[in-house]
Amino acid sequence: MNVQAPNSITIRQLQIFVQLAESRSFAEAALRLHLSQPALSIAIRKFEESVGGSLLSRSTRMLELTPEGRAFLPVAQRLLHDWDEAFTDLHNLFAMQRGKLTIAAMPSFANSLLPQILKLFHQQHANINISLLDVVMERVMEAVLDGRAELGIIFEAQHMPGLEFMPLCEDSFVVLLNPEHRLSQLKSLSWTDLHGQSYVAMNRGSTIRAWCEEAVKQTDAHINIVAEASQLSTVGQLVAAGLGVSVVPAICREDMLRRGLCCVPLAHSGPAKRIGVIRRSRSNLSVPATHFLALIFERFVFA
Repeated sequence: MNVQAPNSITIRQLQIFVQLAESRSFAEAALRLHLSQPALSIAIRKFEESVGGSLLSRSTRMLELTPEGRAFLPVAQRLLHDWDEAFTDLHNLFAMQRGKLTIAAMPSFANSLLPQILKLFHQQHANINISLLDVVMERVMEAVLDGRAELGIIFEAQHMPGLEFMPLCEDSFVVLLNPEHRLSQLKSLSWTDLHGQSYVAMNRGSTIRAWCEEAVKQTDAHINIVAEASQLSTVGQLVAAGLGVSVVPAICREDMLRRGLCCVPLAHSGPAKRIGVIRRSRSNLSVPATHFLALIFERFVFA
């Protein structure tokens, strides 16, 4: 008997074999499968030809499984179960009855505006597990590029190869001060006002550090960097401890106020910086990511 390739076997043939094996009756199996008995006989015969031997014994009034049939029955039942489960899982993914969404966001956004957006998303899609990577914006870009996160939220960077940037809003800068600092009561400050001040900076290589250094170059001010940190929250703690002042994005304002710090607007800080969502260029987003993207753009209107 000529044995056909395994990929010639269909799911319908497996269903026919399992129904016959479980009911031990052509009449009952035909009824369950909505087939005529002749069509059922032809189908099982073709299946046996495909696998290379008999699976059912027809020598008695009652159908019996051959030894090969008995050995194959649990395998066929498992295959049918896995098939059904696979398509149930796929349907649930598209229907958002289950799934996962991974977002990377710079801490300034993750600690301020993002929690309320994630709360709304969870209320609408409670079965989607949310994973948040709150890392500096350079790591956000890396996470999206290498596929660890579908979406990222960052300030617009000068170079973003392989990424699509979708603007959400604009942000300015504030001067971060200990409440006891002599400048904390002023309504606004400039880089010139910070001349000679002890300064807590973001680490070299960070976009915020580069922006601040470029802004200082445009003035006659000189700041004395006494400490550096890779997280804005750490910068806030160092300022609170009295090490110096700092300049941070205004998006951090609420978080810094909760820490008991003063936030004074920075005048003449140059053009506002755009905050937006990034995704890999020409990538296909999952259903959860598509819904999250729609939700976050409902909350922000870029002007």
